[in-house]
Amino acid sequence: MRRLVVNLNDARPVWTMPEWAVREIRAALPAEWAVVVVAAAADGRGDGGGPSAEALDAVRGAEVYLGYGFPPALWHAASAPPARLRWVHSAAAGVGASLYPEMRASPVRLTNSAGVHAVPMAESVLAMILHFARGLDLAVRAQAERRWDKAPFEAADSPLRELGESTLGVVGLGGIGREVARRAHALGMRVLAVKRRPAEPPAGVELRTGEGALEWLLAESDFVLLALPETATTRTLIGAAELALMRPGAVLLNVGRGKVVDEAALADALRVGRLRGAGLDVFAREPLPPESPLWALPSVLVTPHVSATSRRFWRRQTDLIVENLRRYLAGEPLLNVVDKDAGY
Repeated sequence: MRRLVVNLNDARPVWTMPEWAVREIRAALPAEWAVVVVAAAADGRGDGGGPSAEALDAVRGAEVYLGYGFPPALWHAASAPPARLRWVHSAAAGVGASLYPEMRASPVRLTNSAGVHAVPMAESVLAMILHFARGLDLAVRAQAERRWDKAPFEAADSPLRELGESTLGVVGLGGIGREVARRAHALGMRVLAVKRRPAEPPAGVELRTGEGALEWLLAESDFVLLALPETATTRTLIGAAELALMRPGAVLLNVGRGKVVDEAALADALRVGRLRGAGLDVFAREPLPPESPLWALPSVLVTPHVSATSRRFWRRQTDLIVENLRRYLAGEPLLNVVDKDAGY
């Protein structure tokens, strides 16, 4: 009997696959398929600090695996005879931890959930933009001190601005970047974007690729959004030199991966007041260490890697899985296939 393993229970309730989603997956498969649901939390640890014993046992002989990534321990269990693994789907967007040499070299197809998180993340980005554009950071600080203070809002150099007079630069025009770009354009913002490969941008987006594109975007934008995966080419993409190219008073937003930014250089640029602020949902180390200077800088908005959180996640995730099951059974190309060499 062919077997599909679902390892999507989690200690965090919002990220545990609901029963209705499991039922829809079962209904999408022919009778000769067995669906095995791992009851242990996906982030639960066995004695060795890896996947649970239940997950290791379930993946042996499985043909399809659905989980949050696919660590080496699961790979080795799935590779033991009888090895039947053909497709791994990660319910997360980032797959860096699943791209070890054995996975890269194998014919096993790896898909991810890029785009599934795009809507709530785009709304989080818009909230960050408005937080700084309308001075909500100033209001929150004054409220905490029980201070009625209009002065920062009414000063000649007030940081308040309207979206219609602002430019948003999107670095990484994937699913998240496109959703942000559409919303920003609808609100009257000029939207610029850079992307590694040429592509057709959404309406109203000025797209550049190749040499000089990033420098152009940084110099032109009031808000710079980083919506990038972590790869060898994106790590510390934004350092002191790039921050120096940004407009005085600009805002940096990062919802991609923390290591894309040199956090020490960012803290320096914020400390001297060269930038208006930074909205950060991801960090080089998570949880963000208590000693990080980013905690204490009043111009930084810190959210604990929750920009994607939404109760609608499972509807979109299940639709993606069910459609890919249909394609898999029909021998058609899967959606969201990861380029193992590029890393996303």
